[in-house]
Amino acid sequence: MLLHAASRGAGPPVALLHGLYGHAGNFATIQRRLAEGGHRVLALDLRNHGASPHAAAMTYPDMAEDVLETLRDAGALPCALIGHSMGGKVAMCAALAAPAAIARLLVADIAPVAYHHAAEHGGYLAAMQAVRLHPGLTRAAADAALAAAVPDPRVRGFLLYNLVIGAAPHWRLDLPAIAAALPELTGWPAAEDGPYPGPALFLAGGRSDYVRPEYRPAIRALFPRARFATLKAAGHWLHADDPEGFISVAAAFLAAPDPAGQGGETSRALAAEQT
Repeated sequence: MLLHAASRGAGPPVALLHGLYGHAGNFATIQRRLAEGGHRVLALDLRNHGASPHAAAMTYPDMAEDVLETLRDAGALPCALIGHSMGGKVAMCAALAAPAAIARLLVADIAPVAYHHAAEHGGYLAAMQAVRLHPGLTRAAADAALAAAVPDPRVRGFLLYNLVIGAAPHWRLDLPAIAAALPELTGWPAAEDGPYPGPALFLAGGRSDYVRPEYRPAIRALFPRARFATLKAAGHWLHADDPEGFISVAAAFLAAPDPAGQGGETSRALAAEQT
């Protein structure tokens, strides 16, 4: 599946993958700043999100293949891959499945483990599906309809970005497909590939518990060159909570030389695969 991708800048390619309920625009500031720093930066809408196509299947291997196909079509492989939350899991799967295509990997506030958020997300999705979509619907009315199930106004605002208001109100998200896929999305697929030999950085939010110390053995088993960093003042949405810190860490990671020479080996292996 070819995904919607917004491209900016010129130079070594970097791809950005958003989290659940997100879209390419979540990374607008990050994309602009990395592009100004000399990169070609592609921000993708994952399947069933934003302007990308919808599909009933929504496994991490499926979404990883979408990303690889889209970047290959755009002439953007090998690339550096940055993914947040669900997008981080997609990025990890892409790196494990096609290590020659991924020059380096930055995973933002997620680990290759199963989480226990299905009930919480199920409540969000049920509330969104229950909003009565009719001409004349206002964002304020939709916000009020979500308030009981989604008490945090910041989260409601994040979800409501996906509601298109107008003559025929509709959600950009494929809500039924996402709801059906929650066990997959909150889980982690059994590893069939790996380990990924390239540089990997796991960046956590200091006010988030998504990347716990006890997850490090699972991370290192799949990403033996993993390094770890924390944005102390940020929560799970670390690129929104501390964009300057996120940009600083990402830019330094992208600029760092690879002592193992993975970039050159990546390019040669990718060329061999494509012949």
